[in-house]
Amino acid sequence: MLTKEDIAKRIAREIKDGYYVNLGIGIPTLVANYIPTGVDVILQSENGLLGMGPFPFEGEEDADLINAGKQTITMLPGSAVFDSAMSFGMIRAKKVNLTILGAMEVSENGDIANWKIPGKMVKGMGGAMDLVASADNIIVAMQHVNKAGESKLLPACTLPLTGVKCVKKIVTELAVLDVLPEGGFKLLERAPGVSVEEIKAATAGKLIIEGEIPEMVF
Repeated sequence: MLTKEDIAKRIAREIKDGYYVNLGIGIPTLVANYIPTGVDVILQSENGLLGMGPFPFEGEEDADLINAGKQTITMLPGSAVFDSAMSFGMIRAKKVNLTILGAMEVSENGDIANWKIPGKMVKGMGGAMDLVASADNIIVAMQHVNKAGESKLLPACTLPLTGVKCVKKIVTELAVLDVLPEGGFKLLERAPGVSVEEIKAATAGKLIIEGEIPEMVF
């Protein structure tokens, strides 16, 4: 199975040269550490920063520089700081090429639930609803199953929705999957040492398997 860092490494391969990318709270923030060499991207943090760099080394943190998840970050040369109104203007105007989010559940139609669990304390929605409503390309970084071993890739989400029919790709500790426009999770890759049968057992939604499924290579 993949670690959180491995999930971030795999998602980083989806980033193309010249992209503006928004990284959500949790696993997505780790993607900043694994941008492929030679790929020039600009990372946006919705609290008001363009040009976010990797996490700082211990002892080099600047408490005034944080991402949307309140983690200390670095700024790259040429980066810009601005207010959240301008930041969300960029998001709503579709200036962000790729959004990478965490999720509690994803449905086989591409619906996402990632902002609220009824009866439990959750940090809040942050910018998630604006991001999923405005982005054309959304990749979800998530665990395939919850702590009880139940699938989080479902026929329909059971938690309150953040967005509808918006997720394009999912990377979990078990697999990489596309969400098809007509519905269903298409299995593209499996984590090293993980079998197709294990992925089937962990996926409650419609799983589409065509031919041999390759293992991810790191």
